[in-house]
Amino acid sequence: MPKVQETILEIDLKALKHNFEYLKSKLKNGTQFLAVVKAFAYGNDAEEIATYLQNLNIDYFAVAYANEGAALRKAGVTKPILVLHTLAVNFDVILKNCLEPSLYNAKILSEFIDFSENENQKAYPIHIKFNTGLNRLGFSESDSGYIVEKIKTTQSIKVKSLFSHLAASEDLNEKAFTLNQIHSFKSIANNFSKAIGYQPILHMSNTSGVLNYPEAHLDMVRCGIGLYGFGNSKKESANLKPIASLKTVISQIHHIKKGASVGYNRAFKNKDTLIKTATLPLGHADGISRIYGNNKGFVTINGKKAPIIGNVCMDMIMVNITHIDCEEGDEVTVFDGKTTTAEVLAEGAGTISYELITGISQRVKRVILK
Repeated sequence: MPKVQETILEIDLKALKHNFEYLKSKLKNGTQFLAVVKAFAYGNDAEEIATYLQNLNIDYFAVAYANEGAALRKAGVTKPILVLHTLAVNFDVILKNCLEPSLYNAKILSEFIDFSENENQKAYPIHIKFNTGLNRLGFSESDSGYIVEKIKTTQSIKVKSLFSHLAASEDLNEKAFTLNQIHSFKSIANNFSKAIGYQPILHMSNTSGVLNYPEAHLDMVRCGIGLYGFGNSKKESANLKPIASLKTVISQIHHIKKGASVGYNRAFKNKDTLIKTATLPLGHADGISRIYGNNKGFVTINGKKAPIIGNVCMDMIMVNITHIDCEEGDEVTVFDGKTTTAEVLAEGAGTISYELITGISQRVKRVILK
């Protein structure tokens, strides 16, 4: 790579392939693999990543909202795309782009049937979500009779899959809870399939479900965070490769005298004789939120940690480089897959890798490594 001259997010597609192949190795032959590419593929680049995975013969994609699916279609993605959080206002986008909606309550089911009938659709693929304990979206088991009755009164839709979502598959202290979710969903799916007279695809495993609960792999699994290099445990994260590296440069170096302050609200006041700081061109508008300020976060410069001092600004952060031999224009690593992962940086500030990586602003230039 040429020397970094601005803030960039490098995305390593070879690492993505490694993660995909590792996760797939945990599955039985014939188990389908759905890649979750919502939120710009967890803050990376959904179009590049989905196109690459499509060439690796992935089976399915999932997005959160319809417009994300439409963007993938525009980019040339032809594989099935599940919309996890369907909203009635986007039904036309779903139909126009051949997206497949998740229907999770009586209102959205009824509205989509009416819409499909008005559009003269036949057997349009839908996905029925059941709530087995996450208590976020989904029908309850007691709704099954109603759903079956509604489906049997129309030819406009056909159930492509039944699914649920594990709430604590990464926490083995919650194993009893997770096993109960798996048992409940299998029971619901078995009874539902018999009632409608055909067998939809069944799926409920997220990344940690793939790694910890083979009995929950069913017909298909849904992986998000694992594809991007994080396994929700130190053991499994060691088997994966973070695909993203956030890098920037030193814009200016300051020498701060004793008693002088740095940044807004004078949040940092120098108590030493003299320190040296570097100002970097990224801030909370780029995804490095204020929680990383005041020594809770750090960057790496020439192999050494430089703590973030003072409050994070919208477009800049300041770091302490007193102990580091560096110059203006030198490269800075915020996180990568080698020295400091997003998981490590996030944990130091009391949050999780998901929040850090999905928050990287779209104004940060993406550089694709193939």
